[in-house]
Amino acid sequence: MNQKSDIEIARAARKKPIQEVGDRLGIPTEALIPYGHDKAKVGQAFIRSLGERPDGKLILVTAINPTPAGEGKTTTTVGLGDGLNRIGRKAAICIREASLGPCFGMKGGAAGGGHAQVVPMEDMNLHFTGDFHAITSAHNLLAAMIDNHIYWGNALEIDERRVTWRRVLDMNDRALRDIVTSLGGVSNGFPRQTGFDITVASEVMACLCLAADLEDLQERLGNIIVAYRRDRSPIYCRDLKADGAMTVLLKDAMQPNLVQTLENNPAFVHGGPFANIAHGCNSVIATRTALKLADYVVTEAGFGADLGAEKFMNIKCRKAGIAPDAVVIVATIRALKMNGGVARADLGAENVAAVEAGCPNLGRHIANVKSFGVPVVVAINHFTSDTEAEIAAVRAYVEAQGSEAILCTHWADGSAGTEALATRVAEIADSGRAQFAPLYPDEMPLFAKIETIAKRIYHASEVLADQKIRDQLRQWEAAGYGHLPICMAKTQYSFSTDPTRRGAPTGHGVPVREVRLSAGAGFVVVICGEIMTMPGLPRVPSAEEIGLNAAGDVEGLF
Repeated sequence: MNQKSDIEIARAARKKPIQEVGDRLGIPTEALIPYGHDKAKVGQAFIRSLGERPDGKLILVTAINPTPAGEGKTTTTVGLGDGLNRIGRKAAICIREASLGPCFGMKGGAAGGGHAQVVPMEDMNLHFTGDFHAITSAHNLLAAMIDNHIYWGNALEIDERRVTWRRVLDMNDRALRDIVTSLGGVSNGFPRQTGFDITVASEVMACLCLAADLEDLQERLGNIIVAYRRDRSPIYCRDLKADGAMTVLLKDAMQPNLVQTLENNPAFVHGGPFANIAHGCNSVIATRTALKLADYVVTEAGFGADLGAEKFMNIKCRKAGIAPDAVVIVATIRALKMNGGVARADLGAENVAAVEAGCPNLGRHIANVKSFGVPVVVAINHFTSDTEAEIAAVRAYVEAQGSEAILCTHWADGSAGTEALATRVAEIADSGRAQFAPLYPDEMPLFAKIETIAKRIYHASEVLADQKIRDQLRQWEAAGYGHLPICMAKTQYSFSTDPTRRGAPTGHGVPVREVRLSAGAGFVVVICGEIMTMPGLPRVPSAEEIGLNAAGDVEGLF
């Protein structure tokens, strides 16, 4: 019998009206703004009313470094949330929204998979409630107002060579990375070199995901630095009087989206910064809302723990005043084999030695997460090709690291496949064992923060940075930005900046190519190695397989 695809499983789901899903969390019907029958936004007034309630337990799901073999972090997040509800705990899920770029490129959607999915899957992966379009519009409104200000006399004395605000698009389009605008004569403005980033890399996205409410959002937008004068003094978004209109465009996008899993459990899906070029976590407002409404909140951080979990701890937790009670690191036997040197075509054959050779990647992530003072459990996301000997090898390795590995079959079995994981995670979260602390204090100098992440998380020997980068960091410290956390932008495929170096490399250098001040979001972006803020499509993009069938249903998303 042929295995159903993810989209076929999602289409067969027996969804409940979104009001019933909200009712499980105590959200009254009048506090929901429906988008059809199966998704809704949660109103700001209701969220404000939750302020005095105690918080539930926060569980972070992260993973080993991603490989083409797949890890299943979102699937495990959904499966664990369903599992907690299955064992009688009141749990909610918080994940990010999907970007159209990777959906039509090569990564696919972001709603989970198999029998551990969030639905409506097609809507979530294709426009959803329009949040990303609102972010794109707000970002590009600011870009248009910069060029318009220069055109009409440039009263702020913007140096056209030092406009740092690029445009964005929620699509992978390499042709837009570096472009020249305003060609065609005087009426079109002043030609200058610029470019596009993907929407998920926008500082507006980061501002929305870190803002506590609309007032906080407008203040963050106003603090965005968009350009510099000839004397290098900054021009802020508020100087152009763009922050008010941008907030208006983002008014609805700021409200968290509520949907459901295949098992009708509540899921908040809101925000979507990438973890390799941004901070990789769903919105603070969605997580805080879920913590007030549920006893357990399962959330995820993008890519491997060296990127997503590190930024979750050092940026999101620091900014939001929250802390995880337990962390789940997702691994697959297949991905560990790839880290052990096995080619993708050979992953189906049993190879215990390769599993053992790949386990140091997992071990590094376990040690890194524990360094934040949080207990760790490993979830082995099961594939049918996994053998008992391979699973036993992982369990033995993890036990030697002072943790435990639990086999999970949620992809095939839904919540029944995560009962053991859910039971153990709830025990740990309830135990009060977590003694969370960020990796570095606010007052540490910016370059020292970069070195701390590179040496303690990546196990690098040094950070390689030109004098101009070090001088720039010192200038920002002198301007009052030295307290900001660091957002590392590097490849997700390796602890190093070389995507081909799998496993657990040590002694490598971390080259810093560029630093960017995100004064609105409240962090310093450090771009390491060759990292693209506007991805390109692969030779055969997923878009070639996506279309409508005779019944008008979407095909080819998975």
